[in-house]
Amino acid sequence: MKKILFSLLFGIGFCQGQNPLPALLQQADPRLQAIRQDEAAHELQIIYTQILRNKKGTPKFKTYRYGLSGAHYFYPASTVKLPLVLLTLEKIKALQAQGIRITKETPFEVYNPDTKELIMAQDSTHPKGWLTLSHQIKKLFLVSDNQAYNFLFDFLGQDYINATLKAKGYKGISLQHKFSATLDTDLNMAFHFKENGATHYQKTSTPPHPKKSKKLLKGLQKGKGFIDKGKLVERPMDFSLKNRAALADLNEMLMAILFPKLMPTKRRFDLTKEDLNFVRYWMSRNTTEVDVPNYKNDPHYWDSYVKFFLYGDQKGAMDPTIKIYNKVGLAYGTLTDVAYIKNEQEGVDFFLAATVLVNQNKIFNDNQYEYDALGIPFLAALGKAVYDYELKQKP
Repeated sequence: MKKILFSLLFGIGFCQGQNPLPALLQQADPRLQAIRQDEAAHELQIIYTQILRNKKGTPKFKTYRYGLSGAHYFYPASTVKLPLVLLTLEKIKALQAQGIRITKETPFEVYNPDTKELIMAQDSTHPKGWLTLSHQIKKLFLVSDNQAYNFLFDFLGQDYINATLKAKGYKGISLQHKFSATLDTDLNMAFHFKENGATHYQKTSTPPHPKKSKKLLKGLQKGKGFIDKGKLVERPMDFSLKNRAALADLNEMLMAILFPKLMPTKRRFDLTKEDLNFVRYWMSRNTTEVDVPNYKNDPHYWDSYVKFFLYGDQKGAMDPTIKIYNKVGLAYGTLTDVAYIKNEQEGVDFFLAATVLVNQNKIFNDNQYEYDALGIPFLAALGKAVYDYELKQKP
């Protein structure tokens, strides 16, 4: 497996030293070695960014890459929910600038624009039963809720999403579809944002229209077969009409949330300080830390449910001094985590992004993947290896 040294292109720190990732991955931890035995089959990609500070505390990034190149396609699953959160908050601010009375807390209702039939107006996890964009974002981060993603997708619109991301320079991210959820993803939907009986904003959505990428991506044909309508189709599964997200773009998007001033202006998001803090807070929470939305009594959502690095293969073991600001994805045998990990007490913080495929039978859509046996343990071990390495670098 070729180890590729990677540097950010926009002049905020070029990596000149030796890449530490190969040595870290050679550790005897069996969770690491289970994947390293055949990295090509697992389509491994890792990006690790050190945060170096001078005597004045001014940070600079130094980034290393390991594994397949960014031109190799992986299915991003729920990681694509992250850009929708940022674009949604940015869109609300733009609407407010136009004099439209809407906030992320404004209740909305969903109608069929053709029949005028009310489709949905309540969310049982909201303390007042309201549907709000703020509450959907909380659910999206806490449990990676699919319906929340779909609401944001429809609020923005597919063409707006992709054009805006492209204009910001995130050309490796393209959203092509919604996710399976409570409401039919092929319905036209009309959003009515109402408060005190008055409608302040309306938006009608249309079903997504997937388009093939013009980029020469590798790995779009995967495996040796897939299940379609309950039957095995003996040819590789075609991912050319699926969502796309380059790992480097997701990593840099996270940098734009945590260190916006270090990013080129073009790649930032036009968010208020309040909105940035809102995103940072909710993406760093786990289900045991908050009461609304309340998932504390649901055994399906344990503390490390959406925290793969460091703790993904453990329950009830998370160190409260370590904050993980992240977004994970898991589907079609592919696990991805994009994270900023910080322990203020120890003076440690760094970015880590990784994706790995676990599909030993090479059949897709059969729900036979080694998430718990291979994928999540590997990401947990990788996070620990990098975290321990960071601790050793501190004076």
